[in-house]
Amino acid sequence: MTPKPRTRWLILILIGLIAAGAIAALLWPQPQTVDMGEVTRGPMKLVIEDDGRTRVSESYTVSTPVSGRLQRLDIHVGDHVVANETVVARMRPALPAVLDARSRAQAEAALAEAQAALSAAEGDYRAAVAMREQADSDLARSQRLALSGTISQSKLDRDQINADYAAAQEAAAKAAIAMREAALASAKSVLQNDAAANNSDGVEPIPLYAPATGTVLQILQENETVLSAGSPIMEIGDISEGLEVVADLLSRDAVRVRLGDPVEITDWGGPDVLEGKVVRIDPSGTTKVSALGVEEQRVGVVIAFTGDSAQRAGLGHGFQVTARIVVWQNPDALRVPSSALFRRGTGWAVFKVEDGRAREVNVKIGTDNGTYAELQDGLSEGDKVVLYPVETLEDGAPVEARSGG
Repeated sequence: MTPKPRTRWLILILIGLIAAGAIAALLWPQPQTVDMGEVTRGPMKLVIEDDGRTRVSESYTVSTPVSGRLQRLDIHVGDHVVANETVVARMRPALPAVLDARSRAQAEAALAEAQAALSAAEGDYRAAVAMREQADSDLARSQRLALSGTISQSKLDRDQINADYAAAQEAAAKAAIAMREAALASAKSVLQNDAAANNSDGVEPIPLYAPATGTVLQILQENETVLSAGSPIMEIGDISEGLEVVADLLSRDAVRVRLGDPVEITDWGGPDVLEGKVVRIDPSGTTKVSALGVEEQRVGVVIAFTGDSAQRAGLGHGFQVTARIVVWQNPDALRVPSSALFRRGTGWAVFKVEDGRAREVNVKIGTDNGTYAELQDGLSEGDKVVLYPVETLEDGAPVEARSGG
């Protein structure tokens, strides 16, 4: 039985509608799958991070006070020492060199000459004493005769002059003996020093005391050896209270650091994040070569620990750490994920998700720490935004959240 014409038309129209719906469904824009984030409120901070090393702020170098032979040290790195009590080293002062045969013969001849000169001076002194005694006797006799008028006044005056001259000669002879005795002592000392140099073990060693209370940080000369005056032996410092951190920052980062900025010290080997603050910024930079061979201008920044010293137990001198200097922070910032931002002209924009569609919104941002950007205008807390927007995403395009996004 053939369908009626009207029924046939209804069937054809239904088939057309189904086909048109299928075509429309195929041509209808499909929502793009995107990662989504949210505008939130929370703490933000901007840090400058770089490697650092610990050091003792006040270290003391023990040096040799005189030239001599340093004895082998009984002290070791890490030992505790007390100022002016702990003997950290001992040394024997250097003695004159041993005389060779020619020099010794000259020294012995000089000694004999000095002895002979002393004998001659003593003879001259005895003669001067005799002359002075004779002059005094003549003066006394002339004074008695002058009282009776037996001799003239001129005779008395001559005897007085002779007595004074004889006294002066005696004094000069006595001084000559002192000079000859000193020359003899000098000649003897040359031979005595030579004898001592041949027997240097008899010289008493000089003890060197610790200049400060602390820990032995480094031993520069441990074995027995001969050192000149001023040679460094060891380094001493107080690790428990005098420890600090030095970080060499790039100059463009150092200009943003201020005295007193808080610092987080990590990667030092312990479980806690140590606290510190910037106490000094070097006024000049130095050129250093990076591991890639690039010249960089580095500026030294000194950081003092501010927390309990018990938290950094085990941290010593010359240890490597990571210093995170906080140059800006806001405990309650309106923030948007940095990955949602993209450039639009000279400003910034994001795609805000409204009713399943991405709407381009211009925003004004402040500080960006790479994870979040401080939001100053354009969005509100709780707004959804598209993360990592692709170039093909257009304003008004339908979007849907990626599974788990």
